[in-house]
Amino acid sequence: MELITIITGIVALLVGIAAGKFIFAANTKKQIEEADIEAKRLIADAKTTAETLKKEKLLEAKEKFVQMKAEHDREVLERNKKIGETEAKTRALEQSLNAKNTNLEKQIKENDSIKEHLNRQLEVVNQKRNELEKHQEEHIKRLEKIAGLTADEARNQIIESLKQEAHTRALALQQEIIDDAKLKANKEARKIVIQTIQRTAAEQAIENSVTVFNLESDEIKGQIIGREGRNIRAIEAATGVDLIVDDTPEAIVLSSFDPLRREIARLSLQRLVADGRIHPARIEEVVEKTKKQIEEQVLEIGERTVIELGIHGLHKELVRMVGRMRFRSSYGQNLLMHSRETANLCGIMAAELGLNPKLAKRAGLLHDIGKVPDEETELSHALLGAKLAEKYGEHPSVVNAIGAHHDEMEMTYVISPIIQACDAISGARPGARREIMQQYLQRIKDLENLALTYSGVEKAYAIQAGRELRVIVEADKVTDGESDKLSFEIAQKIQTEMTYPGQIKVTVIREKRAVNVAR
Repeated sequence: MELITIITGIVALLVGIAAGKFIFAANTKKQIEEADIEAKRLIADAKTTAETLKKEKLLEAKEKFVQMKAEHDREVLERNKKIGETEAKTRALEQSLNAKNTNLEKQIKENDSIKEHLNRQLEVVNQKRNELEKHQEEHIKRLEKIAGLTADEARNQIIESLKQEAHTRALALQQEIIDDAKLKANKEARKIVIQTIQRTAAEQAIENSVTVFNLESDEIKGQIIGREGRNIRAIEAATGVDLIVDDTPEAIVLSSFDPLRREIARLSLQRLVADGRIHPARIEEVVEKTKKQIEEQVLEIGERTVIELGIHGLHKELVRMVGRMRFRSSYGQNLLMHSRETANLCGIMAAELGLNPKLAKRAGLLHDIGKVPDEETELSHALLGAKLAEKYGEHPSVVNAIGAHHDEMEMTYVISPIIQACDAISGARPGARREIMQQYLQRIKDLENLALTYSGVEKAYAIQAGRELRVIVEADKVTDGESDKLSFEIAQKIQTEMTYPGQIKVTVIREKRAVNVAR
C-alpha cells in the first residue's frame, strides 16, 4: 500500500509540473482552460494507471505469499518426516540394546555356572594330585630301597648316560660333516686349480750352465787368450766365468752357474771382439761398463715386469730384485718366468676364491726374491725373502706368504697356501724343471719296482720319460676284471707314495697266447 501511495504522489507531482508548464506557457485564458482540462485528464489517467498498478502489485504480492506458504509447508513436511525416521531408528536401537542386555545377562549367568563347575573339578583334581604325589613319594622310596640309590643319584646317572650318548652321536655327525666338507672342498679345489692352470699359458725354458760365444774366425781365439794367457785370465778374474777354448771351430764356451755373470762375460767379449783392442786394462774397463749396462737392464726388466702384471707401488729395490731374477735359474727353470707364472696363477686362483687378486699376484711375484740377494746369508731363501719384503714395507700377508711357501713359517693369512700351491704347480709342470740324472733314473726304477710288488705282475716298464708305466701281467693269474682293479691300485699307490712332476699313466696289459708248432 505504501508503494501505491508513493506512485500516486509521483504521478500527481508530474501532473502538477505539467500543469504548471501549461499555465506559465499559456498567454491566454483559452490556453489556461485547455491546460486545466488537460491536467484533469492527466490526473484521471494517472489515477487509472495507479489503480492498475495497485491491482497488479496486489496480485504479485498474493502470488508470492502463496509461493512462500507452499515452500514453508514443504519444509515442515520434510522436517516432520526426518523426525519420524529418527524416532523410528531410536526405537530400533533401544530394542537392539535391550536384546543385547538380555543376552549378556544370560551369558553372565551361564559363565557363573561354568565357573562353579570348574571350581568343583579343580578341587577334585587338586585332591587327586595330592594323592598321586603321596603315591609317587612312596613309590620312589621303594625304588630307592630296592636300587640302593637316591632319586638325585639315579637322575644324575641318567643325565650322564644321555650326555655320553649325545656326545658320541655329535662326534659321529661332526665326522660325517667334516668328511663331506673335505670331499666337496677337494672337488672344488681341484676344479679351481684345473681352471687356473688351463687359463694360464706360460713358456717353459730350461737353462744350462754354459753359454756358447760364436766367433767369426778361429784367429780371434788367439787374441782372446793373449800372450801367455794373460787376456783370458783377466777376463775370468773380472767376470768370474770360466772360458773354455778348445778345438770347437769358431766358438768359445762360457761356463758358470750364475747366468748374470755369463751374460756380463758374453756382452764384454762381444764388445772386445768388435773393438779389436783386447788387453787386461781394456778388459777391466769393458767389464765395468757392461756391469753398469746390465744393472740398468735389470732395473728395466723389473719395471717392465711389474707393469705387465699390473703391480703398483713396489719399492725400487724390490723392482731391481725382480729384474735380477731374469738372470737366475732354479733347477734349470728361469726364475723370472717361474715367478711371473706363479703370480698369474695366484691372481686367477684368488679371483676364483673371492680374494684380493692384486695382493695374491704381488706375493706370487715376490715369493722367490730370497734367491737373488745382494749378499750371501745362511737364511733359507723363503725366510730371507720374507725379511726383505718386510724391510721394504710390503703388506704383512705378502710377507707371510713369502716366508711360508716352504712351510718354514706358520701360515697366518688365506693367500699363503695359494702361493704355496701355485709355486708347486709352476715347478711341477712337465718340462718346467730339469732333473738330475741320478734322480731321474731312481724315479724310473722306483716306478717299476712299485709295480712289481703286486702279485701276478710279470714285467713293468716306465716309458716316455716316466710319464707312463706299462705293467704286463700273467694271464693265468690275473683276470680282466682284476686288471682294472690292479691299474687303479697302482695309480693310487704312486699318487700317495711318490713325488713326480705332471701325471703318470698306468697301463696294465694282459695277453693270452696259445702257441703250437706244426712239424
